Amino acid sequence: MFGEFLPLLILVAVAALVCTIMVAGSWVLGPKKQTPYKSSPYECGVEPFGDARERFPIKFYLVAILFVLFDIEVVFLWSWLTVFRNAPIDFMIFSGLAVLVYMILWIIGDWYAIKVGAIDWDEATSLAPEKLEATVRPESAPQPREVRA
Repeated sequence: MFGEFLPLLILVAVAALVCTIMVAGSWVLGPKKQTPYKSSPYECGVEPFGDARERFPIKFYLVAILFVLFDIEVVFLWSWLTVFRNAPIDFMIFSGLAVLVYMILWIIGDWYAIKVGAIDWDEATSLAPEKLEATVRPESAPQPREVRA
């Protein structure tokens, strides 16, 4: 019984050893001098400005819900269709009704996301005028540096 799992255990042990060596090696060989530049948050090459704890619009979460809806739909329907074509008739009826309920719920979720404007990224039409002015970068904030090739 133990012999069946021996290759898997060896694989897990080798993976753990490689991970340990890489983490320990980067800690031992890596530079130790801390500078304010290294300690600052990374902003894709742009000097950071503002507070890191700003609030995100709810649209980000609605887009995440849309992603989950589409992702689960593809995974669920693809596997269902591969089994459906060669299945017995009673399975076809039962699973067809289950998929019908799922698709109705999926369409309701999609309708809700469109209704609340989750995919409408033009903030000028969705934000109140006083909030729209707050999203503009203040003049005192540092401007991004130009990247020269």
